[in-house]
Amino acid sequence: MTRRRAVLIVDDDPFIRKLIVTTLEGVSTFDLHEACDGEEAVQAARREGPRLVFLDIDMPRLDGIEACRRMRGEAAMTGSKIVMLTASSDDTARDRAAAAGADRFLTKPFSPLDLLRLVDELDDAAA
Repeated sequence: MTRRRAVLIVDDDPFIRKLIVTTLEGVSTFDLHEACDGEEAVQAARREGPRLVFLDIDMPRLDGIEACRRMRGEAAMTGSKIVMLTASSDDTARDRAAAAGADRFLTKPFSPLDLLRLVDELDDAAA
């Protein structure tokens, strides 16, 4: 039996979370979890130890960059891949996110096909 792997989807926009969930729910080896801000994301990461995190940069309470930094400090996150979601092509935000420990970036809007390709690529790299 294949062990299910946790995926954490974090965005304050419920439409973006739904798009990612709908795209990935057919991938039977993933156990999907959602959070709507950075504080919830850090708590969920501690609890679930996700293999993959989709993390929005601009969120209330705690932004994605600080949430990424905190997640990287968690033992449960060892070996996890963090993909930052951003509507901006601003290099400053990308540089700050990379410095916080982000592995990749996905610019909004993105297609479900782009999302699946990225998941396959990251999943193959982690295997």
